[in-house]
Amino acid sequence: MSDFISSRDNPLFKELRALQATGSKGQKARLSSGRVLLEGIHIVQAWVSDPALGVLITSDIGMANPEIDALVRQHCATCPDTRVIHLDIGLWSELSELANAPQIAGLLSLPDSLAQIKSSNQDVITGDVLVLDRIQDAGNVGAMLRTAAAAGFVDVVAMSGCAHLWSSKVLRAGMGAHRTLRLHEGWSTEQAIECITVPFYLASAHGETSLYALDQQLSQPVAWVFGSEGQGISHAFLMHGKAVSIPMHSEVESLNVATAAAVCLFETVRVRSSSKAIKKS
Repeated sequence: MSDFISSRDNPLFKELRALQATGSKGQKARLSSGRVLLEGIHIVQAWVSDPALGVLITSDIGMANPEIDALVRQHCATCPDTRVIHLDIGLWSELSELANAPQIAGLLSLPDSLAQIKSSNQDVITGDVLVLDRIQDAGNVGAMLRTAAAAGFVDVVAMSGCAHLWSSKVLRAGMGAHRTLRLHEGWSTEQAIECITVPFYLASAHGETSLYALDQQLSQPVAWVFGSEGQGISHAFLMHGKAVSIPMHSEVESLNVATAAAVCLFETVRVRSSSKAIKKS
């Protein structure tokens, strides 16, 4: 099904703009509608052939791009109920946050589990998990999701106070990682401590234990916790887990939180790869 939108007063266009809002306003709009806006060809490609991608938005310029034309045709062939929206060229600049990018976007239905925050047996996490403790920068959050997916982690828990995992900026920085992860959002520290059954390791510049002294511990499932850019890790986590530092040059005080996550998660990967190599030999 194909439609043309030429007016900014169109209800769907208004919804698209609302979904792009930042902060609590945008999060409320996304949870209320049950949908999020994917913008950019690489992010849309990550959900091609997934029925959750129910609407594709492009323009005449977009459809003249062979890559976009092929994407639309492939997705519609697999998901024939997809609605294709042709947006007037004059409106595209009002919608898009990506200057000069290929003109393609999509509306993705959120998982039903995000409609409410629960604490039940089905939320118990027994494997590796990345915990984001009030990290507010969307770029950092998205980069950490991408790192988690690349490192083979499946579960990510975002504490209350984090940037919304499904905001436009987080989605762009995540580059499709959302599709491979189980995302748990809006948790309290009490809920995390209750529902995560593996040991907590807290990345901290003041941790007494070095990351590179954890070979034995990292061979088993772990929960890596990273704190907010300004306030660090919350007191409740500090009382419950082991603070771990990343050795660095004495003249450098700390690392960007997304960089610290990459170091810790891939040290976990290295330890396990080494353990497998030893067992095979």
